[in-house]
Amino acid sequence: MDHVMELVGLSKSYGGKKVVDSFSLKMEKGHVYGLIGPNGAGKTTVMKMMAGLTAADEGSMQFFGSEDLDGMRDRISFIIEAPCMDQNMTASQNMEYVRLLRGIPDKNRIDELLAFVGLENTGKKLAKNFSLGMRQRLGLAMSILPGPEIMVLDEPINGLDPEGIIDIRKMLKDLAVNKGMTILISSHILKELSELCTDYAIIREGKLIEELSHEELLQKTHTRLVLQTDDVARTATILEDHLKIQDYKITHENEILIYEQLDDLRRISKTVTDHGLIITHFHLEGESLEEYYIGKVGERHE
Repeated sequence: MDHVMELVGLSKSYGGKKVVDSFSLKMEKGHVYGLIGPNGAGKTTVMKMMAGLTAADEGSMQFFGSEDLDGMRDRISFIIEAPCMDQNMTASQNMEYVRLLRGIPDKNRIDELLAFVGLENTGKKLAKNFSLGMRQRLGLAMSILPGPEIMVLDEPINGLDPEGIIDIRKMLKDLAVNKGMTILISSHILKELSELCTDYAIIREGKLIEELSHEELLQKTHTRLVLQTDDVARTATILEDHLKIQDYKITHENEILIYEQLDDLRRISKTVTDHGLIITHFHLEGESLEEYYIGKVGERHE
């Protein structure tokens, strides 16, 4: 496995209280990791230790297989608690500051990235007059500008409206899939994490209580695809012959319940429709990430 980051036994105490307790996590290149836990679970402290903003009392870290953490942090971008920017500068001016600071020669990247995050028309508006969601978008653009290989994002969709959340999700997916970027993201909006992440790490009282992939989550929550078309027999043949799906069953209502390849719904849908069938029902059902999380931590998620 190509681990780009490895955290081993990290611990941190404040005022005699241990807020992170022997936390370990390995991250693979191009994966999107969701760090999940209630308020006070230690998520932000883990990220601060990664960024060098606070020192670990115990444990070790490796970035890109190296223990030269300061040197390797040049290849990582962090947004922790809130994006850092000059409130009396425009979006373009903040981006130009980062460009000069990091020695990035291509000035055109500024306009490209502002358009990428939907801030191309902010003009001379100062950051202090931005909404919280606009500041989150600008922070993301500033983080992407240096071309990091890893991004560590603490609540990056905080303050965004539903449309903005979808936009950020698409952007992060694009960075992971098309740029090979590795992303560690915390969020209290678990539905969004379930649609974005390839892997999850659940933390409670500073301890990692479970680490699992998206596929493992689907298996553990008994998630299944409910598919119904205008010809159930032909659909079953297509599933077996063209998609090599064997783990399915047909109900008395002529619904097909599919239990595998749930991470590639688009391919299933396209293959069925490409063979001339009409899909009348197509949806996932089963326990959600939030329900699974509540069952693990034993408390209501806020």
